[in-house]
Amino acid sequence: MSLTYLFFLSSGLFLGWSLGANDVSNIFGAAVGSKMLKFKTAALIASVFIILGAVFGGSETTETLTSLGRVNAIAGAFMVALSAGLSVYFMAKTGLTTSTSQAIVGAIIAWNIYAAQETNFSVLGQIMAGWVLCPILAGVMAIILYFVLRKIFKAMKVHILTQYQFLKIGLVLVGAFCTYALGANNIANVMGVFVDTSPFKALTIGDLTFAPSQILFFLGAVAISVGIFTYSQKVMATVGESVMKMSPFVAFVVVLSEALVLFMFSSSALREILINVGLPPIPLVPVSSTQAVIGAILGIGLLKGGRGINWSITARIVAGWVTTPLSAMLICFISLFFLENVFQLTVFIH
Repeated sequence: MSLTYLFFLSSGLFLGWSLGANDVSNIFGAAVGSKMLKFKTAALIASVFIILGAVFGGSETTETLTSLGRVNAIAGAFMVALSAGLSVYFMAKTGLTTSTSQAIVGAIIAWNIYAAQETNFSVLGQIMAGWVLCPILAGVMAIILYFVLRKIFKAMKVHILTQYQFLKIGLVLVGAFCTYALGANNIANVMGVFVDTSPFKALTIGDLTFAPSQILFFLGAVAISVGIFTYSQKVMATVGESVMKMSPFVAFVVVLSEALVLFMFSSSALREILINVGLPPIPLVPVSSTQAVIGAILGIGLLKGGRGINWSITARIVAGWVTTPLSAMLICFISLFFLENVFQLTVFIH
């Protein structure tokens, strides 16, 4: 890998850092906020399983995202990723969560417009449908799980300390599953725009052969891990404490709901099962873990009559979902102009 390519790839690594600083709070924020897990423990678990999910499960959503618009010049890919990363970073600075999925989509559309390339509106429709379905499914899932698991806990008739230990172990296991699903679903946001210009070749280690895209995914996942350790603790506090105070049981339900929803939008096997039984397939698109966790929290909050929900914080987060893709589009379009006309770089190829 040349130094020039590494420089251009740095924006994707920055976006990965931003995702780690922001989106992992949606998985372990509930556990850390409810004092079930220490931050360092949560960060270590998240890092390991995000790398595994990205390397071994990231190809499906990447294919969808690249179909939205194929960025065919490395300088253009650099600016698309940087614009998305800056948008997410500015939101993370405020301590509020936002969506890397929405940021990268906004930046890709800006590149399409600037390069006079056609935007695949069919794919865009699938992605936006995912944005709408994600929080709704998470809210419904949380309500169902709340009722079912509460009945199971009551039927168990175990001591409160035993329940606490069970929930603590459950949060670790579900958090690991959820971070794996996040890596599989969201690595496309970090490295998807670099796939078409990647200089890597297939790498064989023992009996395993890693495709060029998987090497990219690994580098992006490492950047996500760095973001988790260096900047996510503040955002975890927002999700875990500011939106709604959560008991350990509610925290478990929220994380499990988010994990299942992320998995649903990442699993080609599940998609095939739904098609085979005649049900509408779930699109394999990058979705917002922010929307999933907020949807789950609000689902339980509404189930309890809306008591305890900080509606002011919630409104600001929702506003961030709207402004994130628009800000990424604006930053990207203006920056592409400067790259091409001031720095004389090729940002697209006809």
